[in-house]
Amino acid sequence: MQYSKLGSSELSVSRVCLGSMTWGKQNNQQDADQQIDYALSEGVNFIDTAEMYAVPPSAETYGKTEEIIGNYLAANPERRKDIVLATKIAGAGLPWVRDAGPITGEAVIASVDASLKRLQTDYIDLYQLHWPNRTTPHFGKHHPGHFRLSDSDAAQQTEGMLDILQGLQECVKAGKIRFCGLSDDTPWGIEQYLRLSEQHSLPRMVSIQNEFSLLHAKDWPYLIETCIHQDVAYLPWSPLAGGVLSGKYLGGARPEGSRWSIAQRNGLFRDTPEVEAAVREYQNIAQQHGMTAAQLALAWCDKVDGVCSTIIGATSMSQLKEDMDAFKLELNVDAQEAIAAVFKRYPAPF
Repeated sequence: MQYSKLGSSELSVSRVCLGSMTWGKQNNQQDADQQIDYALSEGVNFIDTAEMYAVPPSAETYGKTEEIIGNYLAANPERRKDIVLATKIAGAGLPWVRDAGPITGEAVIASVDASLKRLQTDYIDLYQLHWPNRTTPHFGKHHPGHFRLSDSDAAQQTEGMLDILQGLQECVKAGKIRFCGLSDDTPWGIEQYLRLSEQHSLPRMVSIQNEFSLLHAKDWPYLIETCIHQDVAYLPWSPLAGGVLSGKYLGGARPEGSRWSIAQRNGLFRDTPEVEAAVREYQNIAQQHGMTAAQLALAWCDKVDGVCSTIIGATSMSQLKEDMDAFKLELNVDAQEAIAAVFKRYPAPF
């Protein structure tokens, strides 16, 4: 396993981050325990979760994933020191979370305490804002036709950011969180938080996790360049585009128990002819180079300049092992050139 420094923090994290959003819906406690044990045995030290999980989000599944991780830590207290544990506070828009209200400094303090209780730990290594207050739920679900950036009051947003940082500071001072990060945000959001942190001697955002894959690479180069020069760790989520890049949905297939077979998730990653064509070509490249389509996509993501650790998730041990093995693979020049050619034809199929 290879490791990277988590932005400007003092933490060293594995190049693979174990995602957990299926735990509590598609996976139970036993499944999660097996996944954590296997990941740790392979050198993974980074686990990501969120108060909103499991997914699809609902009042019934809210907090379930943190509870599952907490049960694991309670049963295996000696493993806590081996884990960089990351979680997130949900942004505005979910009726069962703070009455759909925005993130505030007060909400941060209360949510940290609630997460600590569910996680059965004394501290959180990385505490992240799941999506910014100025979008509901986040930019990835909007398009230019129905979302006006100019409607956002910059001064008001900045004031809210400062309040959030002050809440985070209280938690850092209390020893409840070690470092802070962002999720589903933009270069402007990163820069504002960094500026406010410097001006007011408040916690610095050390990371951001955004959607990123061969089918959704909008953060390259603009946001990732910001991350590199500002020493902010870039953490891709959904590197398989919700499983699409594995090829399991080709030809209209909907495997039982898969993401697209679950209500509220079907179609989250748009089912278009362009996506179908791109995935078939990536699958052909993978076969020519002795790997699965999922492994090709993950190996590519891992090699993108600026990527710190890639967040993966699996609903079965076979999937997890396949995905983990991808980070042991090398993409030769021929594979890289073939991928680049397909990417050029289909730079943004959804």
